[in-house]
Amino acid sequence: MSEPTWDSDDFVLPGVPDAFQRLWTPHRQAYQAKGQDQVTGEGDCPFCVAAHRSDEDSLIVARGESCFVLLNLYPYNPGHLLVCPYRHVPDLTDLTSAEAHEFMALTQRGMAVLREVAKPSGFNLGINQGKVGGAGIAAHLHQHVIPRWGGDTNFLPIIAGTKSLSVTLGEVRKQVSQAWGEAD
Repeated sequence: MSEPTWDSDDFVLPGVPDAFQRLWTPHRQAYQAKGQDQVTGEGDCPFCVAAHRSDEDSLIVARGESCFVLLNLYPYNPGHLLVCPYRHVPDLTDLTSAEAHEFMALTQRGMAVLREVAKPSGFNLGINQGKVGGAGIAAHLHQHVIPRWGGDTNFLPIIAGTKSLSVTLGEVRKQVSQAWGEAD
């Protein structure tokens, strides 16, 4: 087997556009690095704390029996939801069957509500498990529900370290929680 040559036409440098159309977001590393070791238990877990505060103060849009839904304080896009169990568990496999069912049902419901309120073209759904899996807060399981629109990313996050959001978190919370209640 021959060694690859560095001057090969087949070699593509990291960050250079290729057939995969990668989206590079190095600005997120600062948040991830800061948040990974910040939670040591339920007392300093933002999700555990949020569950015990008012819905308005915690940006909660819906509560279930074992899980709740809130807006991400650092959203990729307006309407970026997080689905969390009330229990302080780190891993999807830690959920009971009933918790797992509600966790997914709230994810599905969140997508339906966001389709009604914001009319996104698609979604990113994701659970980052563990510190090395990219979880900003690895100690408490949470699933991201991110509405997406064509052209919703631009140069600002990469060049200026700025994300342009067209609506405040308070307004998004009001719209989403109202639509969630109407869907009951």
